[in-house]
Amino acid sequence: MAKVDAEPYPFEFSIDHTALVMIDFQRDFVYPGGFGESLGNDTSLLLKAVGPAQKVLMAAREAGMFVIHTREGHREDLSDLPDAKLHRGNPSLHIGEEGAMGRLLVRGSYGHDIVDELYPIAGEPVVDKPGKGAFYATDLDLLLRRNGITHLVFTGITTDVCVHTTMREANDRGYECLILSDCTGATDPANHAAALKMVTMQGGVFGAVASSAQLLAALGA
Repeated sequence: MAKVDAEPYPFEFSIDHTALVMIDFQRDFVYPGGFGESLGNDTSLLLKAVGPAQKVLMAAREAGMFVIHTREGHREDLSDLPDAKLHRGNPSLHIGEEGAMGRLLVRGSYGHDIVDELYPIAGEPVVDKPGKGAFYATDLDLLLRRNGITHLVFTGITTDVCVHTTMREANDRGYECLILSDCTGATDPANHAAALKMVTMQGGVFGAVASSAQLLAALGA
C-alpha cells in the first residue's frame, strides 16, 4: 500500500486498484479560440494544470496505474445536446458552431480532442460524455469495476464543474477519492479554492486533497 500525505486524512491506495482520471483536458477548454473562451473564460488559468498533470500522468504510467481520460462533447447531429445547455451562458459561439479549432464541443473535431501533452496512449480508455459528470450516460463505472478499481485520483478541468461533479458521483458509488490541487483548475481562482475546500469539509465529505508532489512522493516510495 502507498500513502499520500493528503488532507484531511492520508490517502492509502494500492496501485493495482487505483485509477488516474484525467478529466476534459481538451483543446476547446484550455486553448484560446475554443468553447471555454467563447464563454468569456480566461483559459490561461486552466493551462497551468497541464504541466503538473503531465508529470503525474508519466509517473502513473511508469507505476502501472490504470489511466482513463474523459472528453465532454456531443454527436455531430447534436441529438444529445439539450436546448438548455445549448443556450446557457450566452456564449459568443454556441456548441456545434465553427470555431478556430472546428465545431465547438463536437466529437471528432480538433478542438474536442485532448491536448498533445496529455494525449492517451494504447490501453488508456477515453470516455466521451455529454454532460458535466463522467458517470452520466457513459460506461465509466463499468470500465472501472471491470478493472478492479476502488480508488480514484482526479486531475482535470474545471475543478468546480466537471471534476467536482464527477468526484461527487464517484463518492456516491463507493469509490475512495483524491483530488490533486495543482493538476486541476478553474476559470475563477476563488471557485477553485472553494471547490477544494468543499472536498475536505466534515472530515473529507467527498474524499481528500493533495498536491502532485505529494502523490509523486507516494509513488516513489
